[in-house]
Amino acid sequence: MEIFGKATTGKKERPVRVVQFGEGNFLRGFVDYMIDVANGQGFFDGDVVLVKPRESGSLEDFHRQGCQYTVSLRGMVDGRAQVQNRQITCVADAVNPYGEYDRYRELARLDTLRFVVSNTTEAGIVFDGKDRFELEPPGTFPGKLTKFLYHRYEAFGGDREKGLVMLPVELIDDNGSMLKSCVMQFIDLWKLGEGFRTWVEEACVFTSTLVDRIVTGYPRDAAQKEWEVLGYEDRLMVIGEPFALWVIESPADISGELPLPQAGLPVIFTENQKPYKQRKVRILNGAHTSFALASFLCGNDTVKESMEDGDIRDFMERTIFEEVIPTLALPEEELKGFARAVIERFENPYVRHALLSISLNSVSKWRARCLPSLLGYVERFGRIPQRLAFSLAALIAFYQGTEGGHPGERLMEGVHSMGEGDATEEGHSREIREGALIGYRSGQEYRILDDMEVLEFFRDNCGKDSREFVRAFLDRVDFFGQDLNRTVGLTDAVVRFQEDIRENGMRAALCRIS
Repeated sequence: MEIFGKATTGKKERPVRVVQFGEGNFLRGFVDYMIDVANGQGFFDGDVVLVKPRESGSLEDFHRQGCQYTVSLRGMVDGRAQVQNRQITCVADAVNPYGEYDRYRELARLDTLRFVVSNTTEAGIVFDGKDRFELEPPGTFPGKLTKFLYHRYEAFGGDREKGLVMLPVELIDDNGSMLKSCVMQFIDLWKLGEGFRTWVEEACVFTSTLVDRIVTGYPRDAAQKEWEVLGYEDRLMVIGEPFALWVIESPADISGELPLPQAGLPVIFTENQKPYKQRKVRILNGAHTSFALASFLCGNDTVKESMEDGDIRDFMERTIFEEVIPTLALPEEELKGFARAVIERFENPYVRHALLSISLNSVSKWRARCLPSLLGYVERFGRIPQRLAFSLAALIAFYQGTEGGHPGERLMEGVHSMGEGDATEEGHSREIREGALIGYRSGQEYRILDDMEVLEFFRDNCGKDSREFVRAFLDRVDFFGQDLNRTVGLTDAVVRFQEDIRENGMRAALCRIS
């Protein structure tokens, strides 16, 4: 079978305008995909050179294929399941700075270079005072970038027209501001001079970005089958979902230099990305957190199964449209459009998103994703949003390890596998095993993963009656940042829902919400 490469794509050589720290699946299925689309439509004439940010790993497949690869986007588009394959030709080269430092340094001297993209994981943007300028390259990503910029500053004699635009996509708040702070610390540590500091301050732009697309990566388990469909061997193939969003917050207007929206791409340039992050966290992530645990205790295992369950889908949609969207600041139609796109993503038949994976650290997730909507709703309407309150009761039920009925009856199903000392005097039984609290659904164990203080709270308090337990839970300022018992009506609502779940089961309780 033919090996995919430049001979297959007939690659057109373009000026290198982007250096990208990171060769992983996400960048290639997100940023490079967008640049390729913009190239194809005539809005951006530029190539990308990948830089391997870590010493480990190999670029062999990139060199073997001339950095050409396929992106396959799979999911729901306008209500239909679709597969969209695109051959990516915008990546011109891949450089390993640990073994090819001279080639790496030459990239900084390219007259056409304008953008630096990075995805070095959340731990990549850090300042380490032990990093050294004389290393080739420095160990940290900010150290590498500082020295890269210094090479450029020297090559062009401090020309203000040769500054670069940084586009970090690491998943941390204010990633651009954090990266700039690290660079400035390295300038001071390495005594690189006021002239260089001023050039970085005035000639370079550090943007902060928000990105969103599920990229599952290389189809390792089905590679041969995928190659047969494509008609060529592609060891760099990347699979992702059609949905994408790139919000770029910049202190300078760079939209004319990076005209991705003109190519129909979902890129937003803004002076403030926070409303868009809030939209994503509260609608997308908040929806997951609000329905996942209830859905699991109703017998579902994945997000897709949840969307095929009429009761869960109705609960999720009413939570988003009736209780979350009214608390957000962006235009209502824009929020509703985003919500509809989120629901299509949940329906994706090509992605198996396990509810137990979503359940990880649910207490802190509920605080970050659902609590702001609940409190915002109370502030605006003066009453408790019923579905968001129910989601908290469902969380309690999930952590108590019961899908309905008296918790002692359900939890005792697992006593046969426990020591005698694991059962409480009231007949309630909880166990933390290998860092997980053990729950039961239809007699089958499931693992509850969270911080140990959360697991210990549920282990030690599950024998209390509903009101005593709920009050103790909502009182935990370390869990919620405040005593939620002070939110008028919340304690009563959660107690009522919790007792309904215990007495009648999760599905019956969920279907009774008005």
